[in-house]
Amino acid sequence: MGCSSCSTGKDGQPKGCKNNGTCGTDGCNKLTVFDWLSNMSLPSGEKPFDFVEVRFKNSRKEFFQNTENLSLSIGDVVATQASSGHDIGMVTLTGELVRVQMKRKKEDFKKEDYPKVYRKASQKDIDTWQKCRNREEEIKKRAREIAIILELQMKISDVEFQGDGSKATFYYTAEDRVDFRQLIKDMAKAFGIRIEMRQIGYRQEAQRLGGIGSCGRELCCSTWLHDFRSVSTSAARYQQLSLNPQKLAGQCGKLKCCLNYELDVYLDALKDFPSQETRLFTEKGLAFCQKTDIFKQQLWFSYKDEPANWHVLSKDQVNEILDKNKKKEKVPSLEGYAVDNVVEEKVVFENVVGQDSLTRFDRPKNKGNRNRNRNKNKSRANNNNTSGGNKRKNNTRRKKNTNRKAKPRNE
Repeated sequence: MGCSSCSTGKDGQPKGCKNNGTCGTDGCNKLTVFDWLSNMSLPSGEKPFDFVEVRFKNSRKEFFQNTENLSLSIGDVVATQASSGHDIGMVTLTGELVRVQMKRKKEDFKKEDYPKVYRKASQKDIDTWQKCRNREEEIKKRAREIAIILELQMKISDVEFQGDGSKATFYYTAEDRVDFRQLIKDMAKAFGIRIEMRQIGYRQEAQRLGGIGSCGRELCCSTWLHDFRSVSTSAARYQQLSLNPQKLAGQCGKLKCCLNYELDVYLDALKDFPSQETRLFTEKGLAFCQKTDIFKQQLWFSYKDEPANWHVLSKDQVNEILDKNKKKEKVPSLEGYAVDNVVEEKVVFENVVGQDSLTRFDRPKNKGNRNRNRNKNKSRANNNNTSGGNKRKNNTRRKKNTNRKAKPRNE
């Protein structure tokens, strides 16, 4: 869903997004919402909802009132009201779906002092906006250098200019409270603009910057996820994942948000499932739970004296044994229950055509054959050496005989 500027060039190389995410198709923007009510007409007598959703740099979205009744559609660049001056953004949602979004985010659209949309952005406004955005990387680098000189324990992750270029917002992350009063003075003197510092969390930083996750796709927080729920290590325990922080942590350094996606399914499956700390009392001895498989509804138990010998039991069998244990009754052994769970292995592939096995070269040779081959090779080498020596002796004898014949006789 990209515009023409995102296609490939003449030599086959990708052009890239020359509009830097400000194209009219809204196909390469973050947190894009599909307007499923766009093709539906309003009932007779109903006025269109006079609010629009406008997206600014990265994931920042705000709602504005369309008091001038402008004919706006998704992808239009508009000039909106700001605290001082005006800002430039792009319309991402219009119509009745904006009302739904505002109710979902608990925004009161009945108050009178709501920010407004001034006009559609002119070419002069867009040129000023693009010049300011081109300065952001250079200013961010310079701001980081100033923060290092002042020895401030903070990280400036992103810079966002206001549309008219009169103000810049610096987003930073820090572990503790930071006194950045001197930093604001130095940056205002160096850049000649008004400075606003805004602290964000590590998840919000990953949302603004974006990236590719370990799954190979773009980060959920920068594409469609807009609310951050708390993620705990118990979500990994319920799903029987290894508590390895390198695998469970995302690019933000926190636990991955996707750990909560399937958590409800696991919790529903664990409602009537025996605990992993279950103990079974049998006449043969005490048995402990070693492993569980929630979706196959199986548990593996082993005796206290035989920890290496595991027995597979189903969930119903374990509950039956537990009920008997509650009545102070012991079952004879686990083997009687485990026999019913033995499943015959089904042959997935049969060599009908008579082809050779794929692992025919992987079979190790017998040691007896190896020793025989070694002895044969040694005997061959010895025979070759002896035959070579005899040949050399015969050659020397022949040379001596020829020399004797060649000598002249003394007359």
